[in-house]
Amino acid sequence: MGNVIAMARDSLVSFVSRLGTERDKAATVFYTQPILTDEQIVAAYRGSWLPRKIIDIPALDSCRKWRGWQADDKVIELIEKEEKRLNVKGKVLEASKKGRLFGGAAVYIGTGDSDPSQSLDVERIGKTGIKHLTVLTRRQLRAGTIDRDPESEWFNRPENYYLTGLNGKQIIIHPSRLVLFNGAMSPDDDISGMTQGWGESILTATLDAIKNADSTAGNIASLIFEAKIDIIKIPGFTENIGNKAYEDAILSRYTLANTIKGINGTLLLDAEEEYESKSAQLAGLTDILMAFMQIVSGAADIPVTRLLGQSPAGMNATGTSDMKNYHDRIQSIQELELMPAMSRLDECLIRSATGTRDEAIYCEWAPLEQMSEKDKADIFKTKADAARALVGSNSGQEIITREALSDALVNTFTEDGSLPGLDGFIDEYGKLSEQDPTEADLIAATTPSRTPGM
Repeated sequence: MGNVIAMARDSLVSFVSRLGTERDKAATVFYTQPILTDEQIVAAYRGSWLPRKIIDIPALDSCRKWRGWQADDKVIELIEKEEKRLNVKGKVLEASKKGRLFGGAAVYIGTGDSDPSQSLDVERIGKTGIKHLTVLTRRQLRAGTIDRDPESEWFNRPENYYLTGLNGKQIIIHPSRLVLFNGAMSPDDDISGMTQGWGESILTATLDAIKNADSTAGNIASLIFEAKIDIIKIPGFTENIGNKAYEDAILSRYTLANTIKGINGTLLLDAEEEYESKSAQLAGLTDILMAFMQIVSGAADIPVTRLLGQSPAGMNATGTSDMKNYHDRIQSIQELELMPAMSRLDECLIRSATGTRDEAIYCEWAPLEQMSEKDKADIFKTKADAARALVGSNSGQEIITREALSDALVNTFTEDGSLPGLDGFIDEYGKLSEQDPTEADLIAATTPSRTPGM
């Protein structure tokens, strides 16, 4: 007997329903390489509001509250002034939008160097060392040869970028002079071969869902025009339709009838004519459209409440959970994408603003969720009550010394903005730990107590 080869398949198979067999209809479904040209990208962004919002909203929310610098007040003032001079916030927002749209954009750090092909020496940047910031897109910057040296700082990234300047002259730019925004992550360039050195447009994976939603909305809009149709049955209409005089008489007859109906709401017909009106069934169309919009929302990873700007539907629905998850995603974009991309720019910015680099200077992104004044007051009261409990009501009952707790509270209230200007007043009047205990006790003992109402 010959050898029998047994084949095992790790899947669900049913010969009766054809599930898992070659006759299964789902077996004919497969994915193809999406091809989205720059012309299609621009047309979608300019011609439809959904692609525009999908591109703009996360970029806008990432930069909306911006970030706060942690340093001495005078240093913070200098850095913020330099950010305003260079329009850092606006340039990052523009590059983030264009990076999401085209799959690649960059902010060029202009320092006035004669040879931009050389690596940018950050430590040599002095006061006002940054001359300008310029936003360039993937369409303007051509990525050069990919660095395949695993020991290189620029491994798996282009060694240089090429910009076509005046008179067609090629300008070579070193990647250290660029703040890169690559849009959606691109698979291995060896497979795609379409986005060498760049990412992919956010619209690549979402455009089918967008087109389905736009088509559904368009079809519903067309159906509105056919929502009500008047039907009039005319004796002998089919037999006489070829007669030109008959056609003119019909058109004139019912134009007059329609005019009369429009004036007084009365339709005049011959006794042998029959009239009826049919209305299209529009119930349920909103649910169908919203189902497609939810698919777009999921594809873009933007809550429907933010994408459409509408209140959440459903009993007891607030949308708080959806927006919290969305804000967590935006925070992830800020921490994992924007911060690494802007790290070299920030080093240049600090030096350009102050002339030096104090290692104690750093920045934090402001939270997107803003508390109400009542919530802020409740938190402030809770912290104050907790501080009183830690200190105790009598001397010797302190869990934490008053001086240490006072300094901690000053830092807390300064960072969260509960007491604006607190730093300045502390500098003027001094900390609790810097006061003379004997003098403080004497002032407390000699201060007369006030009786309420006196």
